[in-house]
Amino acid sequence: MTKKIAVLTGAGISTSAGIPDFRGPDGVWTKHPEQISVYDIDAFLTDKEEREYSWRWQKESPVWNAQPGTAHKALVKLEKAGMLTLLATQNFDALHEKAGNSPDVIVNLHGTIGTSHCMKCHKQYATADIMANLDNEPDPHCHRRLPYSGNQVCNGLIKTDVVYFGEALPDGAIEKSYERATKADELWVIGSTLEVFPAASIVPVAAQAGVPITIMNMGRTQYDRLATRLIREDIAVALPKLVDETIAENS
Repeated sequence: MTKKIAVLTGAGISTSAGIPDFRGPDGVWTKHPEQISVYDIDAFLTDKEEREYSWRWQKESPVWNAQPGTAHKALVKLEKAGMLTLLATQNFDALHEKAGNSPDVIVNLHGTIGTSHCMKCHKQYATADIMANLDNEPDPHCHRRLPYSGNQVCNGLIKTDVVYFGEALPDGAIEKSYERATKADELWVIGSTLEVFPAASIVPVAAQAGVPITIMNMGRTQYDRLATRLIREDIAVALPKLVDETIAENS
């Protein structure tokens, strides 16, 4: 019977692909606390300059320009082997999508930069299209023509689908993660400090359900005591190795 693996990923899987973390000792926000406003929903809604800064910052940041690393590609391999049932991620860089994991398994706990939406009519946009036109329209607004309005344009604010400070998590994201993690044969935590809630709570919830837990992270976490296996090695090397071993054991 094919083993079911649930995975929770954090910043550590993306630092291996060249994205600096936000909260670590050398994190973006540790060194530049003023940049936290980029993801402040109140500032975004009320201040045109803040919106323009937020869009420009996101376009120029490594989050937007990064490409998946070997660790991301290893999780695609795990899915293709029919073993990955959940890929819950705290990252909003869309690298799991870029690598080739399917929407069936991905749960973006903190949203994603890959898509955007109008805050008025909820029309969805590909963020890449907005970024490509940002020089012409630095404060993007919705151009959808509203039905039954005599051809009136919506003109609502557009924002990325990243969860900004002050916003709720995407509907059903944490519940779906709990459900799949508790039904898995194993839960792997990859590159998360397990400090940000409610994402971190997936670990004790799975542990309570008797699911064996692997934590792969360079630093200690508050839930190391719940882990049956701790791996403190370079994720870019250790995760592909773990995936290959797991697939071989199951074949």
